[in-house]
Amino acid sequence: QLQLVESGGGLVQSGGSLRLSCAASGYAMDYYNIGWFRQRSGKGREGVSCISRRSGSANYVDSVKDRFTISIDRAKNTMYLQMNSLKPEDTAIYYCAANDYSGPLDPHCQGHWDYWGQGTQVTVSS
Repeated sequence: QLQLVESGGGLVQSGGSLRLSCAASGYAMDYYNIGWFRQRSGKGREGVSCISRRSGSANYVDSVKDRFTISIDRAKNTMYLQMNSLKPEDTAIYYCAANDYSGPLDPHCQGHWDYWGQGTQVTVSS
């Protein structure tokens, strides 16, 4: 079974950067769609970015476009979320996830995701 472990969260000032990591074990990430999600206080979990295993293309929610970048290091079986120009509204628990759905991904990464990491807290101070 695929297992995911996030790291890299923390406290950063507005305008700063953080890079989140998600290390996979059990299977190679190549076999899965992968994504990053976040849950802000008092709100539901939302998609941030995801990569299709079929096309290799990445989707981003509008609020993070041009600021966040998702990537995969296949040699390390690890995916990343580089977050630049952080804003206080980016404060949330961030989760990585994976599924083996064979169709196209929703533009906002909605859908059923089978495997989840434990989450990492990102706090952006103003």
